[in-house]
Amino acid sequence: MHGLEACHSQFAIRECRIDIMVLKPQDVYVALKIVATQADRAPYSQLAAELAMSPSEVHACVQRAQRSGLLHGPGLKNRPNFSALEEFLLHGLKYVFPPERGELTRGVPTSYAAEPLRSIITQGNEPSPVWPYEEGKQRGIAFEPLYKTAPIAALRDSSFYEYLALADALRDGRVRERKTAEAELCRRLREANERLKS
Repeated sequence: MHGLEACHSQFAIRECRIDIMVLKPQDVYVALKIVATQADRAPYSQLAAELAMSPSEVHACVQRAQRSGLLHGPGLKNRPNFSALEEFLLHGLKYVFPPERGELTRGVPTSYAAEPLRSIITQGNEPSPVWPYEEGKQRGIAFEPLYKTAPIAALRDSSFYEYLALADALRDGRVRERKTAEAELCRRLREANERLKS
């Protein structure tokens, strides 16, 4: 390629860049918090404090969740798009954000080891999945949360904690756990949707 042609090629490549939106696990984390609040989206500063994130991080999460269709836009007060959330959580979450498991550690129980599944599913003898957290009270196998501040935020809000635990059962549960989590999550999302409509 001659110098002039190379210059035109580089220019064309720069001009053709596309802004690609990539959904991140923390976007699902924030969307589930909005569902758990059972009201219109709280101010970014309040969500940030409750989620142990910065307001700019929360804002970016909301923007990506809107662009992906998990949340409605400002015209609908950033309310959850319940049908899209249900479809994504049941059919996409485990493929897009599979958890990493680690060593035995101290932490906060999740998946089938946390409510609401803990009351429904008989616990076996194997170590339970836990989000690593030094102040956690249970030992178990490390299970990577959707976002690093999940243990802190979940312990502040039991409803949010249960949504995260159900999501984790969908991410890496056995068939029975996944089926039970699916039924429970669908029930909760539909009830939350009805509450927001009324």
